[in-house]
Amino acid sequence: MSAPLDEQPPALQITRGTASEEELAALIAVVTDAYSHEAEDAVAEEPHVSAWTRTQRALRSPLRRDIPWGRFSG
Repeated sequence: MSAPLDEQPPALQITRGTASEEELAALIAVVTDAYSHEAEDAVAEEPHVSAWTRTQRALRSPLRRDIPWGRFSG
């Protein structure tokens, strides 16, 4: 599975100490493996939307019966 073209690869920044090339390679291997397992297991549930739901119009709100006709009483 390849990443989308607009997605940049994650950046790695060492903030303290100095890591050897072997330590960086080990870190990258572990993080890459964890990321690939997480990406394989990630499942987004797609809501079931029927053709009827997509095409039906929203119902209008019910009429307010507490307001008298013409908005005045008397």
